[in-house]
Amino acid sequence: FVSCTATNPIWFVKTRLQLNHHTNQTGALECIRRVYQQSGIMGFYKGIVASYFGISETVVHFVIYEAIKAWLITNRARMPSPDNNSKTSRDFVEFMVAGALSKTVASCIAYPHEVVRTRLREEGNKYTGFWQTTNTIWKEEGHRGLYRGLATQLVRQIPNTAIMMATYEAVVYMLTNQFEHAANNNSSSIQNTQFYSDSKNKRELA
Repeated sequence: FVSCTATNPIWFVKTRLQLNHHTNQTGALECIRRVYQQSGIMGFYKGIVASYFGISETVVHFVIYEAIKAWLITNRARMPSPDNNSKTSRDFVEFMVAGALSKTVASCIAYPHEVVRTRLREEGNKYTGFWQTTNTIWKEEGHRGLYRGLATQLVRQIPNTAIMMATYEAVVYMLTNQFEHAANNNSSSIQNTQFYSDSKNKRELA
């Protein structure tokens, strides 16, 4: 919620510039000035409710991703392997597939908020609120209207999410190994120090 609230004005200006190609607005500063003159500060928060609903997409995505990941790990644990903690290229390909699949499902479920948010950010339109916009689109365009542009969204999101999740898992794996290696070295160093200290004490007592 904090992130959506803080960044909504930026996304609003970006969307308004993309939509108002027929006007004389040529830059972000001109767009900001125009919006502020017409609607004040609150003008930059049109579509904020739709953005809040969009948080559900992230929640659904990670819930499904973690479920698929847990299933993959369970199946991999049943297979004979010299080291179940090691990762191969196959693991990261599976993470990419899990990320792509979970994002596809999440996007299909939550996509209508994208359409509603974009409509609310149009200049001088008939849309006034989240539910009013949703009902208007449903009545005038049917369910297809709420999913307009979904294919393009999936083309952008699926490869992006697949790469992002595989990269995330790779970074976590490398950092975990590095910290475990450092911890083992520290433990060995402490044990060696204790061993030499005990040996010295025994020699002194002798």
